[in-house]
Amino acid sequence: MTPRLMGIVNANPDSFSDPGARSLDQLVASALAQIEAGADMIDVGGESGVTHTGPVSAEEESGRVLPLVERLIAEGVTVSVDTWKAEVAEAVLAAGAALINDVSGLRDPAVADACARHDAGLVVMHTRAEPKVKAFPDYDDVVEDVREFLAERIALARDRGVDERKIVVDPGPDFAKTPKETVEVLRGLDDLRELGHPILLAVSRKDFVGALTGRRPSERLAGTLGAIAVLADHADILRVHDIAEVADFLRVRRALGGPGNGVPALDPALRTEDRVG
Repeated sequence: MTPRLMGIVNANPDSFSDPGARSLDQLVASALAQIEAGADMIDVGGESGVTHTGPVSAEEESGRVLPLVERLIAEGVTVSVDTWKAEVAEAVLAAGAALINDVSGLRDPAVADACARHDAGLVVMHTRAEPKVKAFPDYDDVVEDVREFLAERIALARDRGVDERKIVVDPGPDFAKTPKETVEVLRGLDDLRELGHPILLAVSRKDFVGALTGRRPSERLAGTLGAIAVLADHADILRVHDIAEVADFLRVRRALGGPGNGVPALDPALRTEDRVG
């Protein structure tokens, strides 16, 4: 199985991974470059997950993401929006977004209502913390907690009218989990397959990678690829920052992975002297 790639464009200025303000044209260009590099969809965010700042209003968040969503839809891009606010979800879905990526664990069921009204997809993520709050609960069994929580949220989304076929689950690496707990959860992904829904994995540049490597977010590509090497066969969607590098990695991995994978067409213009060795 080759996972689909979800690129990331942050319309907020305080992303932990790529901070800094950018113009709308720059954001659009970033998204289109990721599509060109191999992304199947773009996840647009208007509020950082960092916990040292408070939530922004739904009005401010919509003001950040809606113009970008509209531009990308006009370009034919499949758009996901990372939000836990029902008002924002309603606005972007009305504009044509295909998916809501709710990192609150569907804390507000009205997000599911918006997805149902617009026949849109919904990512439900595991977390035991409120949005924008750092918390590390005591788990008796963190893998089992993830499975039970997501099963409950799937049922809630379904009861609110979300199409069963459009519900995606995310184990929530680093959200209300220590690096050790995140590693445990990622090692136990087979349990999530039993839920019968596509799995989104967001391991790119995450804290657990930093804990294992001692690297800052911008220096975690190698660690991210290490995680993807092990986890890609468990994922239906990979949410990543470095689309071109991950796409190349998966292409080579697929070609070398076994006789059933086949060898992709190679450029006949490559000559012996072009090889690195």
